[in-house]
Amino acid sequence: MIALYGRASVLEAARIALDILRAQIGSGSLEANEFDAAITTLPSVLEKRIKRTVQPSLRPVINATGVIIHTNLGRAPLARAAVERIAEVATGYSNLEFDLEKGERGRRDIHAQNLFQQLLARNGVPTTATVVVNNNAAAVLLALSALAEGGEVVVSRGELVEIGGSFRIPDIMSRSGATLREIGTTNRTRIGDYEKAISERTKLLLRVHRSNFEIVGFTEQPALAELVELGKRRGIPVMEDLGSGALVDLEEYGIADEPNVYASLRTGVSLVTYSGDKLLGGPQAGIASGDPTLVARLRSHPLFRALRVDKMTYAALEATLGAYLREEFDSLPLLHILRASAESVRARCEKVSEKLQVVVGLSVEIVEVRSVIGGGAAPGKTLPSFAVSLAADGVNATELALRLRKGKKPVVARVEDGRVLLDLRTVAEDEDDIVVQAIVDAVKK
Repeated sequence: MIALYGRASVLEAARIALDILRAQIGSGSLEANEFDAAITTLPSVLEKRIKRTVQPSLRPVINATGVIIHTNLGRAPLARAAVERIAEVATGYSNLEFDLEKGERGRRDIHAQNLFQQLLARNGVPTTATVVVNNNAAAVLLALSALAEGGEVVVSRGELVEIGGSFRIPDIMSRSGATLREIGTTNRTRIGDYEKAISERTKLLLRVHRSNFEIVGFTEQPALAELVELGKRRGIPVMEDLGSGALVDLEEYGIADEPNVYASLRTGVSLVTYSGDKLLGGPQAGIASGDPTLVARLRSHPLFRALRVDKMTYAALEATLGAYLREEFDSLPLLHILRASAESVRARCEKVSEKLQVVVGLSVEIVEVRSVIGGGAAPGKTLPSFAVSLAADGVNATELALRLRKGKKPVVARVEDGRVLLDLRTVAEDEDDIVVQAIVDAVKK
């Protein structure tokens, strides 16, 4: 054990185990035969304790929930090329902040800039700059701090959203030093409301995409083009927080009415902020693209250094953007999952079901389900899919789902109507056999 885990870990585990044993002896709670059994099993008890202690808590899991961008499960899975680039850059030195041509200190934020510029120019937005920070909330905070500190930001009441973890847009704005100027009502805001709110203190007009909820019924919202026209007429920049910005037209993937970064910038928005690890399908990052003059102000703000990303994020982001430039969309796991047809998922469910027919005490069905986009993206939008439905004799659904989560490779499923559902849309094809074995092991327990 010392050779495997180190002397300090073994010594600590031995002391804990012996303290417990001494306490049991002292209290008279151990019979002689129980004492002998405790001594006999002590080595295995020690090893189990050590394994629990040294095993990393962050583990890979199989997402069988059908939630495509699952915030609790790490959001978008990275492309293989991104993982390879991380390994290539992280295992040695790199030119993160070094200009190889000049032989002097350089800037880390140039690495993704060129790729973003090419992508945006190719999609009708020729003159832009981009800056990258550690998540979209950070991008919003940086933009508001750099562009509106000490002034007012006009925003509709219906867009004052709360994102995951109880973080609220108004709270982020207050931290930026900007004053929030709410206009309109929860369900209806007109362009005239924006115009009336503008004063000599107005620094920014803000549009926040409702990325994690919908308002339906008696509603009104000015078109983005109207807001841009007002901003130009009054000399005030317009910023749009897209949240989970896409770099493809999601109509092709069966997701309607979800804005993308290109469309916003083509409309004339001064600055767009969005996430790297949601609909873009890359690493966690917050990205701000738009007017080079405004982006330069973000780059020179003191907060930028506090919010900047590391070499591994840049490496993964460059590899992801490279896939977009080469139009290798299927190499990005997120887009591959979105593109998969319901029938292809059903075919995989049938193969898994066939392999499970031999398991005694297990009832298996294939059922129609709807996969959710998730991650605060495309609210209300779902994709047709199929799931393997499980019921085991003598084991309720909650217990079976727990066993799957506690397996050698955790499988996270969902429980509905007393059955465990595994939506294979969000399971990689090469994980199907692992899922089968995990189910067999869970039932045998």
